[in-house]
Amino acid sequence: MPRLKDKYKDQVAKALHEQFAYGNVMQIPRLEKIVLNMGVGQAGQTGGDPKQLDNAMRDMTIVGGQKPCVTRARKSISNFKIRAGARIGCKVTLRGDMMYEFLDRFVSLALPRVRDFQGINPNSFDGRGNFATGIKEQLIFPEIDYDKIDKVRGMDIIICTSARTDQEARALLKGLGMPFREK
Repeated sequence: MPRLKDKYKDQVAKALHEQFAYGNVMQIPRLEKIVLNMGVGQAGQTGGDPKQLDNAMRDMTIVGGQKPCVTRARKSISNFKIRAGARIGCKVTLRGDMMYEFLDRFVSLALPRVRDFQGINPNSFDGRGNFATGIKEQLIFPEIDYDKIDKVRGMDIIICTSARTDQEARALLKGLGMPFREK
């Protein structure tokens, strides 16, 4: 069982139950999924390099622990030289133990490697208990070999919770070790 999942069951769930005075244990917020998304628009452009998407998928596989699926453009955008159906990115949805393992690596190993890290913005919630953040380079993950990357790419990380409000979700993520910046 992942270390962070044990921490959630032993400490965080009890603390949330006391803090918000839930009537039922099923009301306690929990993590549902984590979605990693990497957009590689240059690969889908007319005359672009399709190898960039393959390299991005390789990096995403290393970071996420499972093979990503390709995302395609829904409609053509002439200003960006993108046609409908072009391969423009990749994404991975993590659930269960892999989700807890990724969040543990992200909080304890990757975030401390960010240059001039001041904490994560606590206002990045969507109003329904889901949290979204972005990173500028995939090199903060220790699994990525610096010599094997062709280009520095960023990615979006979306953490979906069962919390109904942003306060509950913030308390859940703070209990799991997310380093939020002070307002």
